[in-house]
Amino acid sequence: MKTRSTILTLLVLMIVIPIHAQKEITLEDIWSKGRFHPGMVRGIRSMDNGRNFTRLNMTRNSILMADYETGEKDSVIFKLSNFEDTYKNDWIFDYKFSNDENLILIATGHESIYRHSYKANFHIFNRENNSITPVSEGNKNQAAVFSPEGNYVSYVLDNNIYLYDIKTGQTTQITDNGEKNKIINGIPDWVYEEEFSFAKAYTWSKNNQCIAFLKTDESAVKEYNMPIYGELYPQQYKYKYPKAGEENSEVSVHIYDIQTGETQQVKLDTEGEFYVPRIYQTAKPSVFAVVSMNRLQNEYNLHKVNAATGESDIILSLNAENYIELHDDVTFLPDGEHFVMTHSGSGFRHLYRYNMNGELQNQITSGNWEVTDFYGYDPNEELYYYQSTETSPLQRNVYAINKDGKQKKKLNEKSGTTTFKFSKGYKYYIEEHTDANTPLTVSLHRKNTEFVRTLEENTGLKETMEDYGFQNKEFFTLKAADGETELNAWMIKPPDFNKRKKHPVLIYSYGGPGSQTVADAWDHNNGWWQLLAQKGYIIVSVDNRGTGFRGRDFKQITYGELGKYETEDLIASAKQLAEHKYIDGERIGIFGWSFGGYLTNLCLTKGAAHFKAGIAVAPVTNWRYYDTIYTERYNGLPQDNAGGYDDNSPINHVGKLEGELLLVHGTADDNVHFQNSMDYINKLVAANKHFDMMAYPNRDHGIYGGNARLHLYTKMTDFLMENL
Repeated sequence: MKTRSTILTLLVLMIVIPIHAQKEITLEDIWSKGRFHPGMVRGIRSMDNGRNFTRLNMTRNSILMADYETGEKDSVIFKLSNFEDTYKNDWIFDYKFSNDENLILIATGHESIYRHSYKANFHIFNRENNSITPVSEGNKNQAAVFSPEGNYVSYVLDNNIYLYDIKTGQTTQITDNGEKNKIINGIPDWVYEEEFSFAKAYTWSKNNQCIAFLKTDESAVKEYNMPIYGELYPQQYKYKYPKAGEENSEVSVHIYDIQTGETQQVKLDTEGEFYVPRIYQTAKPSVFAVVSMNRLQNEYNLHKVNAATGESDIILSLNAENYIELHDDVTFLPDGEHFVMTHSGSGFRHLYRYNMNGELQNQITSGNWEVTDFYGYDPNEELYYYQSTETSPLQRNVYAINKDGKQKKKLNEKSGTTTFKFSKGYKYYIEEHTDANTPLTVSLHRKNTEFVRTLEENTGLKETMEDYGFQNKEFFTLKAADGETELNAWMIKPPDFNKRKKHPVLIYSYGGPGSQTVADAWDHNNGWWQLLAQKGYIIVSVDNRGTGFRGRDFKQITYGELGKYETEDLIASAKQLAEHKYIDGERIGIFGWSFGGYLTNLCLTKGAAHFKAGIAVAPVTNWRYYDTIYTERYNGLPQDNAGGYDDNSPINHVGKLEGELLLVHGTADDNVHFQNSMDYINKLVAANKHFDMMAYPNRDHGIYGGNARLHLYTKMTDFLMENL
């Protein structure tokens, strides 16, 4: 039996020395120290033998090779510091092997251009003689790749395509009409890159004999100007940006013959205005495939192109009532007679197999769920590998299925979000897994799912999360504004959550077409959510109607009225949250970036009675200011749908603003122009509406660089503490 004095001593010790004190998260922990950033395995490549794989080691600035079968420790096959005299203080951004894997094309001196494109110094490393050679001495170039036989490196410099002969060291210029803001060869213009998600617009034939490339004439496209500050007189950055309803670039496809040096234009059977978002090499060396889409993007054509003559035939046409979204997964099978692709013709995105005449052979997958990635086809086992939402729109699992759509097998074991990187031959795979409350784990497996080795476990981050008292995400559902449709949502509660106490709520929204913020996957914003939770806020995110992975009808309901249903659903969500006894309905705020910033402004105006404060970062405020491909895909042409553009543009609703607004924008945002915020401010001032504003000079859509992120998140945190 314990004496009274012993019990008192224990109580004192428990008060003075907590068993596990929760550390307070700071913004410096998140943005300066990177304390909550997960470790990753970068640059994974399978070697052609299917037994080895390589990866980038950013710390050691090297390329490492390991064995799939045994998981034996890495060996260094290239280290930049071995050539320190030439490449001192440089770092490896990317690398590619030649087909025989003796040569490695290494990119250093990375310099971002837009979202996907970059310039770099490219070098050829010879593994046999341990030598390194620059591809274009003194010039940073773009989109460099080896030719199929590894005797050339092709690249783009100043909007022209070049060939570097590796043996002779000579360079041949393929095109000579490239000119800034006029003619582009081999790379896309701004709007193609941003909205069709690619940065290289050419491809080699498999027999090394020719190159098919996209030529873009953007002469008629209007320029957008951005001042770049820092000098006595700011410089003006000018580039071509086609706004909704305005003139697009004219595009054409050409084929260059390596032997003759001649170029011919491909004869595409197209009518009216059209896009060419993809050029593929098929399984047959003499045949290319070209994708074209009409301007409204509700017609998709796949053209088979004869590389020798430039003649083409349309082998597949898809049509939709609203729009067709491009998926970069057209795969030409090794037999040369078939190809596989995904589309949403059934109402959900699924795998289909066609012959080379475009005749449907069979639908491989089916059901009220979506294929989210296609990994490829194993001809030896006659199996297709893909990722899907079959178990839940919130989750991703990997499956194998035969060509008849039978004998389906789930390959991963953990729930959450799983992706695979297969070896050549599909005998091994590297599994990447996260869930809503667990950071990345990367592991190596044999085909029968047998575990071999862990490559990254983020043990340190998991311990840090425990030390800082990270709270779990909890999934739940809300009703859409129609009162019937269920919307997926998550919630993070404060560590000291008390259901008898009323807490303020911050709703995080992106909400754009096909997007998803409510997923059983690691969230890279988690550090900030946890910081706000420690300060007493409940954090909520909702996937409104129009978001992705729940079928065509759920996503395309917003067509022609972009922003209408999304805003109504967020307002309905705020109303339902306010009904909870532990939520203070008078203290609900909203935060979003880009499309999410756009929805924030609409919620603060159209839904002013339900939101006390909001933060809109880089928002579209007028759909007429955004680009052709994106805006017209989801809203049609402004000439045909003026109401759809204007009724849901925040700039036309400023008089309804009541809550506190923080408006944030980068002055060099090439995507959502600073013009959106400037013209919005003019309207706010005219309506005598109070707001706060923060502009970041020379920062683009991501507002990165220097101390910008720490400054931005300090500004946003302080705003919430003062106004919510």
